[in-house]
Amino acid sequence: MPSKKFSLGQTVIVALVSLFSLSCLFPFVMVIAGSVSSESDIVQHGYSIIPRSVSFDSYRILLLGSNRIVDAYVVSAIVTVAGTVLSLLVTSMGAYAMARRSFRYRNALSIYAIITILFNGGLVPWYIICVRYLELKDTMWAMILPPLANAFNMFLIRNFMMSMPDDLHESAKIDGAGEFRIYAQLVVPLAKPVLATIGLFVSLSYWNDWFLGLMFIDKQELQPLQLLLRTLVSNIEFLRTSNNAMDIQRIASQLPSQSLKMALTVVTIGPIIFLYPFLQRYFVKGLMVGAVKG
Repeated sequence: MPSKKFSLGQTVIVALVSLFSLSCLFPFVMVIAGSVSSESDIVQHGYSIIPRSVSFDSYRILLLGSNRIVDAYVVSAIVTVAGTVLSLLVTSMGAYAMARRSFRYRNALSIYAIITILFNGGLVPWYIICVRYLELKDTMWAMILPPLANAFNMFLIRNFMMSMPDDLHESAKIDGAGEFRIYAQLVVPLAKPVLATIGLFVSLSYWNDWFLGLMFIDKQELQPLQLLLRTLVSNIEFLRTSNNAMDIQRIASQLPSQSLKMALTVVTIGPIIFLYPFLQRYFVKGLMVGAVKG
């Protein structure tokens, strides 16, 4: 078979996309190299792709608290999985209600969702409601429930569902299906691309969140991974800049604070890297939602 020939324009596009892909990979490689570089090399020469001298001191420091890191990993994994599933369930059901033209109150529901995007009650009332009335203090629900229903994601899913023909719903109703059965067995399978895309964004948000843990969690065994690692970096920076005790400052100055930050990035980004390939094909389809009509 004759080989396929590329035109000059196609060759230029492939070359540009390849260069762009390598540029996206460049920071990740630098982070890995920085995590195994010695602190003195980073301070003197900055970050580089190839470490001047390899040092695993940052990972040794992380292993000193390996039990707490494992516990924090478990907490973050539970919060991410439960939060993503519940968030997709709530937002998709709300989006389905707003997308159904036969639903009498769908406009009122849409206005209510828009109001939550434009206005909020403030940090203090939100904290009082979560702690005093919902009693979420020192529970995993404190990291799951507050960001559960996102109005912006709800509108994205609604727009996708509105692109489905009404004949699907009518034919299902003729066959005797109720609204929940139509939603669960007909609409959700067809909405996999947008649900996978929103699910990826929501899971990233839950996995990277440390603010809710800082606000509501005092128990060490319930601290998420991001909060634990943030606390570790903050403590090291405090010791390095403290002028109260010279001995403490001298010991702290030997801690690899810069390479430790890179090692923390490698530790926290791992699960998301393994998650993305499974959702990539749905992610691409979700980005194309509404791009082509016909």
